Amino acid sequence: MQPIEATRPATADQSRRLKDELSESMSFSSQMKKEDEELSVKALSAFKAKEDEIEKKKMEIRERVLAQLGRVEDETKRLALIREELEGFADPMRKEVTLIRKKIDSLDKEIRPLGNTVQKKETEYKDALEAFNEKNKEKVELITKLQELEGESEKMRLKKLEELSKNIDQTKG
Repeated sequence: MQPIEATRPATADQSRRLKDELSESMSFSSQMKKEDEELSVKALSAFKAKEDEIEKKKMEIRERVLAQLGRVEDETKRLALIREELEGFADPMRKEVTLIRKKIDSLDKEIRPLGNTVQKKETEYKDALEAFNEKNKEKVELITKLQELEGESEKMRLKKLEELSKNIDQTKG
């Protein structure tokens, strides 16, 4: 593009040249846009293809890992069965012993709360027995005191009777 002087009026020739240059520039620009678009589409499709390939490989690896895990689980079960068989060879009575131990543990769990209940009841019983013995002792003391008072009362009555009897005898005599 050539610079146009602002002071001179543009001639028809100059304006035609200017239009030609602008149209060339615009066609070049649109051609560049098309090329950029094509490159973007190619890059995008290449990216998608790579992404699809990665996803496909990921799925293949996942399937292999799951298959391997399945084999490992099967082998673990098989080893557990073999271990049980070996333990059975070591002690044929082991299953019975284990069953009895489980029953003992179960009974032990049942006995614990009962033992706690027994201890509480024994404590309550001891407290009640102690209270009973104290009240009984107090009762015995009161009965003894009552007997003493009755004895004294009887002695005093006898004494008064004797005095009355003497008074009566003296008044008669």
